[in-house]
Amino acid sequence: MSHAHLDQPSPWVARFLPPDPAGGRVLDLAAGGGRHTRLARARGWAVTAVDIEVAGLAAFANDAAVEILAADLENAPWPLGGRRFGARGFGAVIVTNYLHRPLLPLLVAAVAAGGTLIYETFARGNEAFGKPSNPNFLLAPGELLETVRGQLTVVAYEHGKVEAPRAAVIQRIAAVRAMPGAAPPALPV
Repeated sequence: MSHAHLDQPSPWVARFLPPDPAGGRVLDLAAGGGRHTRLARARGWAVTAVDIEVAGLAAFANDAAVEILAADLENAPWPLGGRRFGARGFGAVIVTNYLHRPLLPLLVAAVAAGGTLIYETFARGNEAFGKPSNPNFLLAPGELLETVRGQLTVVAYEHGKVEAPRAAVIQRIAAVRAMPGAAPPALPV
């Protein structure tokens, strides 16, 4: 399978990543080659890009607004500790094509008031189309909805088969943390 599509940002992420709201920071988890880091920087965000292998992020090495963290997300402590949490958190948390369930509560907690969780990865049923096929790496129906329930407001959710960039079963969510005393978020067009 060609990975050429991994040079371009996910249309889901592009749709739900807002312009930078004055000094916000994006967490690009399992950042890979930096396609979503690049998108976030183009929209004015500072970025913390985290991956086990950071060679694909070399283009950002001299960008003072990009923090690159090499971290084993599955076999080491959470690399961000508590240093970015509390009242500030991240204005956006982006995760695509990656699932490690123990991180899900940490990712939801990392979303700041007014911030957005944008998550897109493979789901059960994908085994009919290739890898990943191990159920440990496939979301159950409604799993992302359950992950954010009572904490974030769902702006958009999809679960089903897609044809591009290749046939796969995908689950994706965009959910926001309300600002204290604010009205529910407007839906993007």
